[in-house]
Amino acid sequence: MTAQSVRISRATNDLDQVLRFYVDALELEVLGSFTDHAGFDGVILGRRGDPFHFEFTHQRALTVGRAPTKENLFVFYLPDEREWAERVQRMIQKGFQPVATYNPYWERKGKTFEDFEGYRVVLLNEGWMP
Repeated sequence: MTAQSVRISRATNDLDQVLRFYVDALELEVLGSFTDHAGFDGVILGRRGDPFHFEFTHQRALTVGRAPTKENLFVFYLPDEREWAERVQRMIQKGFQPVATYNPYWERKGKTFEDFEGYRVVLLNEGWMP
């Protein structure tokens, strides 16, 4: 099978808050953005060279709800303990406190943070499983 790239896309009510959480605190980069594309505004976030990125879209005059469950997670595998600790500390310094996980599996080697719409990011001090 050939290598694949993945885009994860979700709607949001506030692109500025997306940037605050995912760029300022989580340190993703803005890879692209668009305004009024058929009534949608959006940003594409990730890191150059990674095979994934996130797209957040806002449709004008539409309000979207919060995350449907506490198990809506983006998990970042950070095997280097020092890098993991620095990333956790940066989230805290930017005003985001760890939250208790719904699934205790993530507590054993991770810290979970919740964005303004209830979606969660787990920073896991563990290597990616093949």
